[in-house]
Amino acid sequence: MKAVFHRVAIFGVGLIGGSLGMAIKKHGLAEQVIGFDIDQANLQLAVELQAIDQGFVQVEPEQLSEADLVVLAAPITVNLNILKSIKAYLKPEVIITDVGSTKADFVKACEELLTEEHHFVGGHPMAGAEVAGVQGADPYLFENAIYILTPTERTKQHVTIKLQYFFEKIGARVMLIDPIEHDLLVASISHLPHLIASTLVNTVASMEEDHPLALVLAAGGFRDTTRIASGDPSLWKDICFSNREQLLKMIQLFKEQLLTLEKQLAASERDEFEASLAKAQKTRAKIPAKMKGYWPFLDEIIVTIPDRPGTIGQVAAILGEQGINIDDIEILRVREGEGGSLRLGFATMGAADKAIEILAKHDLVARKRLGS
Repeated sequence: MKAVFHRVAIFGVGLIGGSLGMAIKKHGLAEQVIGFDIDQANLQLAVELQAIDQGFVQVEPEQLSEADLVVLAAPITVNLNILKSIKAYLKPEVIITDVGSTKADFVKACEELLTEEHHFVGGHPMAGAEVAGVQGADPYLFENAIYILTPTERTKQHVTIKLQYFFEKIGARVMLIDPIEHDLLVASISHLPHLIASTLVNTVASMEEDHPLALVLAAGGFRDTTRIASGDPSLWKDICFSNREQLLKMIQLFKEQLLTLEKQLAASERDEFEASLAKAQKTRAKIPAKMKGYWPFLDEIIVTIPDRPGTIGQVAAILGEQGINIDDIEILRVREGEGGSLRLGFATMGAADKAIEILAKHDLVARKRLGS
């Protein structure tokens, strides 16, 4: 594949920055990828993992003079200071983007800082992994993931088109959204749910002294429901405060909804209470089952697998031989001596049904996932 950029400079070589570097190198989208980080050991690891070609702790003018794409992948709280410190080294027509999860204030600040010969477009890859840092970096992290770009009236059309093409080439599904609208949306579907999950966990934790079985019983559905509360507290503090205005709006809306349920419960308004739950059930059913975020998601099947070494590989091999590509895979449950369940996701139309038929011929039981 022909390189889109000559030199890409990534500031902050962690999970996202490292994964982006790996994906760029894997697809040959840049002739060179360089990284900047405050940790020399982290940079060395990034080079070893082939996330970057070279790593630097100190920024020198010659390192950036040939960079035609700069990615700000450090924490939200320091990205603007980084841009201020390197502004003088940037060449004309350079494109700058970031990977932060809030956009409006940051985009405005960057556009005010830069001249018209420098092009800034906010970015937000909606992707992550359980392992933080460059050691968790994955060149496939962005495949089938939403990558939001937030161009403004100032953004040149050719810059937006170039970035959209670039991120699509690493497998992402690019969406263009206004910065303010972006922040409201992520406050409602990402930031508020994180606070709710954290509050649920803290509520149960407050019961532990008097009710020691509370956390034990929470090991099932409660743990799954509150999974997002396991995120890095420092990171989420920065995210929430950077989107404070929109998040406070969402918290108020949530409080009003919760208060309605509380009043109905206190007044023994059974019919009204049931109607509120039914409304939620009906509304949730309208959420497209084949959507991941704002984009069509995957057809999914559940495969029952025996407790036998190599079974997962066998399933993948069987489908691969028939030309069926697995776009997502997850082990749901495995118990020693009992086997377990495997979730497979397919982006290709009809692949899920075909996979069920093929696996059945090999005595493997598979079914469509509920709602898929």
